[in-house]
Amino acid sequence: MRILGIDPGLQTTGFGILDAEGARLSYVASGTIRTSRAANRAEQGDLPGRLKIIFDSIGEVVERWKPTTSAVEIVFVNVNPQSTLLLGQARGAALTALVARGLPVQEYTALQMKKAVVGHGHARKEQVQLMVQRLLQLPGLPGKDASDALGLAITHAHAGSSFAAMAQGATLQRRTHALYKGGRTY
Repeated sequence: MRILGIDPGLQTTGFGILDAEGARLSYVASGTIRTSRAANRAEQGDLPGRLKIIFDSIGEVVERWKPTTSAVEIVFVNVNPQSTLLLGQARGAALTALVARGLPVQEYTALQMKKAVVGHGHARKEQVQLMVQRLLQLPGLPGKDASDALGLAITHAHAGSSFAAMAQGATLQRRTHALYKGGRTY
């Protein structure tokens, strides 16, 4: 299984690709997508140009490395709601690029990724970088955004099969205990 991890960001989006055969993980590629060149394009505007760069660049990564599945970080709510909205739009561009190319997408929080890679959910970025380097036996530290993306791919390699097995074993039923005059469904 070839996994593409995506750490979305409006200015810098990290990506990391690894191959997983059972418990064995092999590094394939990683990097960052920077959108600063869109800020200089008056004809496209800042935000639409940045979103297009994210969409097109992830499409190029998918075409070049041919992953079979993907893992994307779930957006957390910032103190600043405007920042959260902008990050959500960058994440939407990344998700759209993946789905448009037929890739299944699994989503993980930063807390889940840090727990899976470092062992506790409040790890610093430097700790994630060091553990990713060790787990994948890399000769140097990956960049912060790329290491988060590789961490998401590692998380999916270890947890994805468990989530898939749970999903097949249990069917979701419509909840009826909190219906309000039959108008609310879950």
